[in-house]
Amino acid sequence: MNRRSRPAMGTFIFCIGAILLGLYFTFAAVQGDYGVFRRSEVLAEKRRLDAELVLVQQDVAAMENLTHRLSDNYLDLDLLDQQARDVLGLIRADEIVIR
Repeated sequence: MNRRSRPAMGTFIFCIGAILLGLYFTFAAVQGDYGVFRRSEVLAEKRRLDAELVLVQQDVAAMENLTHRLSDNYLDLDLLDQQARDVLGLIRADEIVIR
């Protein structure tokens, strides 16, 4: 009788160990550094950064346009007038300033 309880106990311990090991790897696959939840966080951050990249690229394009319009090769007089008014605070002689 004693011999029969030993293999049953060993099998039980082996099964419990296999189940715990499976649970550990399942937990690591879901919650770990490279798990499912982390992947969804990374994808959400990627979408946010892609949207921010588009906005920054639009800002850069607008700045490049303004720079080109004020370059030596191409001079936009309206933009030059606007910049002189904004930056230097200049006004024309026929204008009246109300503050």
